[in-house]
Amino acid sequence: MSEQVDLSTIPVSPDGENKNDTNGSQTEEVPKPITVFHDKENFNVKHPLSCRWTLWFTKPASGKGDNWNDLLKKVITFESVEEFWGIYNNIAPVSELAVKSDYHLFKEGVRPEWEDPQNKHGGKWAYQFKDKRSVNIDELWLHTMLAAIGETLEDEEDGEVMGVVVNVRKGFYRIGVWTRTTGRHIASRGDGDVAGGKGRSLEKSKEILMNIGRRLKEVLKLPPNEMVEFSGHTEAAQAGSTRAKARMVV
Repeated sequence: MSEQVDLSTIPVSPDGENKNDTNGSQTEEVPKPITVFHDKENFNVKHPLSCRWTLWFTKPASGKGDNWNDLLKKVITFESVEEFWGIYNNIAPVSELAVKSDYHLFKEGVRPEWEDPQNKHGGKWAYQFKDKRSVNIDELWLHTMLAAIGETLEDEEDGEVMGVVVNVRKGFYRIGVWTRTTGRHIASRGDGDVAGGKGRSLEKSKEILMNIGRRLKEVLKLPPNEMVEFSGHTEAAQAGSTRAKARMVV
């Protein structure tokens, strides 16, 4: 450029002071964008998620007469990265939860129950960590939640992932991913679109679910010889306290 630039036309000066408009008058200072990654308490910019998510908690039963609905508590719903970190930094880590406690992170409007209309034809991928002392469950659960809200467990158009769960039991930790379907054709049951997967071939449905299982295995940093199992909610409900037979493994 051959002409000297009028410095008064530059809205922000190099030293961040004396910001002027084209007439030379002082203008209101624009706050510098601060994200949660710069300051987790004083951020002023939010990064929205593609959908809203709800965190649930299951407290341990105090007796045999406790009802599931009384044990399951909704904690909070959020819709941005910043809100997620604000919640995560202020709740108890999984490693400090009592035995028979659970965290559930599900899309808003979906209860973490088999009976929910959006879950009843679905299933879950799950893996049990039997040596609790040798696993960093807090890190693995965090990565699982980030994969869910960041939608990296599936491709954008799949629409299978309903939520993720971590269970604290006496002999193990278990992390699972709940899906909308089990890969079967179920449109003939008259349930409309709630079951999902309409129009897919059996091969495509299985491919999508298998891909979710593989991605979960990567998130959990499992070696090739360790298997992640998929089972349907219907079979799990019928099995009761015993483990449902796996439909698929990766």
